[in-house]
Amino acid sequence: MYRPILKLPKTKSEKIWNYIGGGIFVVSIIYIIFAWFELPNEIPAHFNGVGEVDRWGSKVELFILPFIGLFLWIVMGLLERAPHMHNYPARLNENNVEAFYLNSRKILNEVKNLCLIFFAFISFQMVRIGLGETNSLGWWVLPVILLGTAIPIIKGIIATAKIK
Repeated sequence: MYRPILKLPKTKSEKIWNYIGGGIFVVSIIYIIFAWFELPNEIPAHFNGVGEVDRWGSKVELFILPFIGLFLWIVMGLLERAPHMHNYPARLNENNVEAFYLNSRKILNEVKNLCLIFFAFISFQMVRIGLGETNSLGWWVLPVILLGTAIPIIKGIIATAKIK
């Protein structure tokens, strides 16, 4: 199967997504660090489907999402750099390889950065709940997360279908 290794520069949208996702993620970690000494020993550690706290845990658990986010950022970033390893239809050829690679890389980039944004939001809310500023994530969080990760994938599938 035709799979050349190409060095395609990042698009403007990929750079913007990286700045937004990475920036919000870093700010959430800084927020956790600054709030650390004000937090009680127990903070929300898990939420049910409507965003209500269903398990409390040690404030050390606040670092679980940032570590998962960092792991995702590294792994998905490596996959972005290797679009030749992604899965493509049999119609991939020398005339459309760049379009397929860019589309696949953009999907990964958007999903990666949306995950970072979602993790940052949940981390912010865990701190806010721990500080008594609010009492739940909100019923709308799960649908937004599901749609937020599904939309780039669906967009990408449609764009893949349009590549000649």
